[in-house]
Formats: sequence, C-alpha cells, structure tokens
Amino acid sequence: QVQLVESGGGLVQPGGSLRLSCAASGFTLDSYSIGWFRQAPGKEREGISCISISDGNSHYSDSVKGRFTISRDNAKNTVYLQMNSLKFEDTAVYYCAAAPSCGVGRSDFGFWGQGTQVTISS
Repeated sequence: QVQLVESGGGLVQPGGSLRLSCAASGFTLDSYSIGWFRQAPGKEREGISCISISDGNSHYSDSVKGRFTISRDNAKNTVYLQMNSLKFEDTAVYYCAAAPSCGVGRSDFGFWGQGTQVTISS
C-alpha cells in the first residue's frame, strides 16, 4: 500500500518543541519533493514547508520561518519537521504529502497521510 504516515504530534506548552515524522510506505521518498501542511479547526489547509527533490532546498511559510526545520533521511525513507518555539496558533492537524516539485499547487500533492494532531496549550 502506497501511503505516507505522520507521527510525533502531541500536547506541548507554548515555547516547547516537537519533531514530526513522515514515513513512506510502498515507495521511496527520495523520488519526490515532500511538503508539510497543517489545518486548524475552521481554517483551510495551508502549506508550511517543503523540501525539494531537485536541489535539496527547503522552503517555509512566513508563519513558521525561523522556528521550523524540515529535513529528510533517505536511508530511513522519512522526512522530519522539527518545530521549536511553538505558539498557540500552531495548533492544528499536520499532514505530509508528496509532489514532483515544491512549486506545484496543493492539489498536485499526493499520498496524503491521516495527519497527526499538534496542540499547544498551557
């Protein structure tokens, strides 16, 4: 079965950290650019980070730039999202997805996982 599986979410206090994992099953991640998205209650799903297959560059939305770091471990077929200095507004379900490049629209990403819940609360 071809899919991505997210893990690592949880409940943390503001200012805390979490590391999310995106593991591939049935295909190899090193053939794709991988994006991280999140969806908060009542809001649209937004792209927050992407790591490019072509040049290895990382991209971030303004909302997470400087706090989140995306990385990939091709040997483990996994992409990570290190999240530091977490804020209340980071509360959302986080998803990863694959695409031919980071420059495509959200609808061109595939292999969506079920997501992992991240809750920031004091």
